[in-house]
Amino acid sequence: MTSPAVTKAVIPAAGLGTRFLPATKAQPKEMLPVVDKPAIQYVVEEAVRAGIDDILIITGRSKRSLEDHFDRNFELEYYLEQRGKTRELDEIQALAEMADIHYVRQGEPLGLGHAVSVARKHVGDNPFAVLLGDDIMDRHSRVLEDMISTYAQYGRSVVAVKEFPLEEISSYGCIKPEQVNDRLVRILDIVEKPQPAEAPSSMAVMGRYVFTPEIFETLGRVEPGVGGEIQLTDAIALLLADQAVYGYLFTDGRYDIGKKLDYLQASVEIALDRDDIGPEFRRFLVDVVRAHGLLDGDTA
Repeated sequence: MTSPAVTKAVIPAAGLGTRFLPATKAQPKEMLPVVDKPAIQYVVEEAVRAGIDDILIITGRSKRSLEDHFDRNFELEYYLEQRGKTRELDEIQALAEMADIHYVRQGEPLGLGHAVSVARKHVGDNPFAVLLGDDIMDRHSRVLEDMISTYAQYGRSVVAVKEFPLEEISSYGCIKPEQVNDRLVRILDIVEKPQPAEAPSSMAVMGRYVFTPEIFETLGRVEPGVGGEIQLTDAIALLLADQAVYGYLFTDGRYDIGKKLDYLQASVEIALDRDDIGPEFRRFLVDVVRAHGLLDGDTA
């Protein structure tokens, strides 16, 4: 039987962004600019590239700027039109036309699992993708497209996973894998933020998921877990008892812009990849490296 197409996505964006204070005191972490776009725009564009045209963003208090960013701004459009700034005008008008974008507030910061459960009425009985609002992927990445193709082949949920050093595994959900092929594993077990000695593998769950609608039933059965929150990892563990769940293994192209170092790396690498500013920026970086004596292996 053919699996229903994945045309809906949920983007949880209700977190407080405490890892990036004080920058996130008065603006959402998802609105931090990476070159000249807020982080969440990269996430929405990734979903659209994968064929998704219906996006629900889960927001919270003080997140109104997310809605404003993807809405029309007639005063700005008029200003740009009057001054002949057609490229800028086309770009901001396109923001409102990329997809059908909807919003709902989480209400309370009760965890990622709770944030996803808020989408139940919107998603209904359809498969859907979940993309974390502060995880961005390189524009050349096909992780989400490949995950959707995997769902189409197997008709089951697919979770993005990545190898990490065991000493870092306690920051992530971690899976026990059974190899299917070079890129795909079947998930036998999953635990949230295990200590290295207790981790079932070195494969950590990243911020991309494709779910069957049955995930909502298991979310309804989850008790508060690590940190007193409703953990999405715990709902996936319950889902394993009812149906197969797969892990899609990838290596590069992901940035957690809630981390300062990842944010800086994303800004540099995305800027270098741009045709308009990349060459000049590259020359600047070379000059910086030379000025600080960092050539010939000197990283002091």
